[in-house]
Amino acid sequence: MAVDLIRVTRIAVFGWHGLLPEEAVLGQRFYISLEARLDLSEAGRSDDVAGTVSYADLTQIAVEIATERRFKLIEALAEAIAAAILDRFARLEAIAVRIDKPSAPVPAILEGVSIEIVRSRGGRA
Repeated sequence: MAVDLIRVTRIAVFGWHGLLPEEAVLGQRFYISLEARLDLSEAGRSDDVAGTVSYADLTQIAVEIATERRFKLIEALAEAIAAAILDRFARLEAIAVRIDKPSAPVPAILEGVSIEIVRSRGGRA
């Protein structure tokens, strides 16, 4: 597996994800972070975007899925983002997707909750 990474951190989106009916009505902020694994040596040698994956494109996919669809679980949101990114960019070997939910409806004082998944061409990475 490639050790090179493209990281896109804490993309802020407003979405309607969650189990509770109120979450579907009110919505809330989520943060999405991506870590794409691929070989960046060609891009480094050529200084050409054709040898890499655009972080703007990665961001756009995450934002579109998080704002145009609704999921009960942030795990399902992360899975949809990972699948779409792996499907679109053959150059990627693996993608990690982290979803932070700072306003999770938990009866405790906490900074937030988050999940992170890692998917690769062969399944789980």
